[in-house]
This record gives sequence, C-alpha cells and structure tokens, in this order.
Amino acid sequence: MSDEQREALQQGLDQIPAPLEPLDISALDGYLCGILLQPQAIALAQWLPTVFDIDGRNLPKGFDASPLRALIEQRYRELNHAIETRQWFDPWIFELEEDVEDEEDEAAVFPWVAGFATALTLFPGLSDLASGAGSEALIEPLALVYRHLDPEDLEDADDILAEIETLEPPADLSAAVEELVRATLLLADVTRPVRKPSAARPKPRGPGR
Repeated sequence: MSDEQREALQQGLDQIPAPLEPLDISALDGYLCGILLQPQAIALAQWLPTVFDIDGRNLPKGFDASPLRALIEQRYRELNHAIETRQWFDPWIFELEEDVEDEEDEAAVFPWVAGFATALTLFPGLSDLASGAGSEALIEPLALVYRHLDPEDLEDADDILAEIETLEPPADLSAAVEELVRATLLLADVTRPVRKPSAARPKPRGPGR
C-alpha cells in the first residue's frame, strides 16, 4: 500500500463517530496478523466489526464504510501473501517524533502488539495451541511479541513468561520490529505450514510398439 492509501485508511478510521472506538492502523496491522495466524481461517464478517469498534458495535446507519473496508481488505491480502509465502514485510509501526529512550521505543511497538493480542483473545485458536501438548515451537515467537505487554496481562501464560525472562532486550526500535516479523513467520510455520508439493507419480507406460 502507498503512503497515500495508508493515510486514507487512518483518516477513514478517524472519521468513525464516537462512541465507537476503532483501531488505529498500527493496531489494525497487528490485529490482521493475529487473525491470519489462526490455525483455522476466520471469516471477514467475524473479524471486521472489531476494526470499526473494539467492542464490535455496529456502525451508525448511513455511514459508508465501503472505501475503508476496501483498504482494510487490501492490507489483509498483502499480509496474507507475505505470511503464506514466508516473505519479510514491514509492519505498520511508527517512530515517535522526538528522540526517545528505550522504554519509549516500547511505546511505539505497543499498538501493534495490542492489536495482535486482541485477535488472539477474540479468536483463541492459536492461544489454545500454545497451551496444549507440543506447544514448544510457539512459545519463543509468542514471547518475542508479548514481551512488550505488562506481565500482569499475561494470565495463565507461565511458559511464555518464563521464556520472556530469558530474552535479551532488543537493541533499538528497528530490532524490536524485526523480532515481530520473525515471530509472525515462526508462528506461521506451526499454524500455517507450507505444503510441499507431492512427488509426481510416474505415469503408467502404455504397451510397447
């Protein structure tokens, strides 16, 4: 998406009237990744209302959301392609305007992580996998994401909290962003494994001439 399209998307979200509370575009980006990493596909009709309002309330009558929806779906397709093909992507995380300290770098990452966590709360398929048997491959990437949340928000996630304790803090905002992308692709290896093409079977030979 171009900068102009991204700006139009944020402006469209800003125009959603109160008392509705739409996601901002950084939270939207994390939310879409959380949706796309579910082990079972989530229908658009299920996840879209939360984008327009965190509580899923209906848009007011007469509000034309079709241009906004088109941009949201475009970003969804972009992220889906990146995740499906295991390509690096640029998450929508924006540096703060002034010089910042490390803890303020965390503030830049937080909206994306909060959107991701919202998706996993509303649609717990991935979280259920992480709490079940054979979840070891999910713990490290989830820890890379959830390290940016308050530990008190991670209820019943002892394995993830323990993993977070072993992690070195990211050197800077760029490193933190890279970790989020790496975590996303590692999670996809478990929930959306790449299907290897089956070996071609030899065609039966006809009778010799």
